[in-house]
Amino acid sequence: MASPSADDLEQTLLSFEKLDRSSPDLWPEKIPGVSEFVASHSPLSEHCTPPKWLQDIDEDDINMLQEFGSLTPAGLIDKVKQLQNLAYQLGLEEAREMTRGKFLNILNKGRVKKK
Repeated sequence: MASPSADDLEQTLLSFEKLDRSSPDLWPEKIPGVSEFVASHSPLSEHCTPPKWLQDIDEDDINMLQEFGSLTPAGLIDKVKQLQNLAYQLGLEEAREMTRGKFLNILNKGRVKKK
């Protein structure tokens, strides 16, 4: 007896049955409400608008986020330290300028003295 060919096996295993997953009796949800949540928060839904923080982002911000994402944990810590040092230096510079403005008496020019 000859063994069946691959085409014969494929045709014998072919099924035309349609599985309808809409029946809750046949396909119950493991966690109730998950299907609706996924459908409402799916990125493919047309009615879903992106969050406000995502609308305000531009190409430079995306590039910076990708740069931060590509850093190793040690590299990210170094970058954070650099940013902290920069913020500290800017604070010192601002304090110097405020002191200078106070000595030059330019901060009180806009105020009107009340009698």
